[in-house]
Amino acid sequence: MAHKKAGGSTRNGRDSNPKYLGIKRYGGQIVKAGEIIVRQRGTKFHPGQYVGLGKDHTLYALKAGRVYFKIQGKLQRQCVCIEPVEAA
Repeated sequence: MAHKKAGGSTRNGRDSNPKYLGIKRYGGQIVKAGEIIVRQRGTKFHPGQYVGLGKDHTLYALKAGRVYFKIQGKLQRQCVCIEPVEAA
């Protein structure tokens, strides 16, 4: 007789953590410098004026202002831009 219960193997138990991707600030919203605007895989949205691109393709504000989205360039790319506003 066996002295230990059979170990067996489990096929479950693996699940990755959610990455919380998506648009964090929409058009017309006010952002501060450094705030994340879009978290994405690849460049679905491209950086426009006053928007930076992180190494994981995250778009973030370089200046405080109002966010707006536009299509620009020969390739008709979706760009995220910031219209600077003076802090009151």
